[in-house]
Amino acid sequence: MSASDAVLSADGRRQLLALARGTLEAHFRGEPPPRLPSDRSAAFGDPRALFVTLRIGNRLRGCIGTLAPEGDLSRTVPKFALRAAFEDPRFPGLGSEELAECTIEISVMTPPRSLEDPEEIVIGRDGLILELGGRRALLLPQVAMEWSFDRPKFLAELSRKAGLPPDAWRSPGAKLWSFQAEVFAEDEETAR
Repeated sequence: MSASDAVLSADGRRQLLALARGTLEAHFRGEPPPRLPSDRSAAFGDPRALFVTLRIGNRLRGCIGTLAPEGDLSRTVPKFALRAAFEDPRFPGLGSEELAECTIEISVMTPPRSLEDPEEIVIGRDGLILELGGRRALLLPQVAMEWSFDRPKFLAELSRKAGLPPDAWRSPGAKLWSFQAEVFAEDEETAR
């Protein structure tokens, strides 16, 4: 297991979730976001790609992340918590009154690996990325479980998310990658 695949400790997960929530609370108070002590960032390992997801009940309220690691997690979690709250084009910006209802989920990703055979996809373990004709889409591993997708449906929905026909993933020139994610949320006792 490389450093970019290392599992976060339970304490590290709690700190990152608290950092995400604290960042949003500070935003609504008009204050700068909180920061973890500089000696703490080393505990999160190498820079890793991540997504921050906001939900109200079972309803998605915002989800934004990056495939390109942009520094240690203690610096990227606040950035993407704010982006998920205010820059997801599918939703209006989060209102201060909504924050108390929100559950924050963080998905820390392994580096994507080229996927030659779609039969290798394991539902619930793998997230997918599709690139074709200048379009790109990503679905996190938990999406397939939440929507009860089997492998063909997962690939079809990935294609649709890219704005392509459902079978576009089969097209010549289509590139597929898989990745795994360590997913943890405020309302869970243990990480998935």
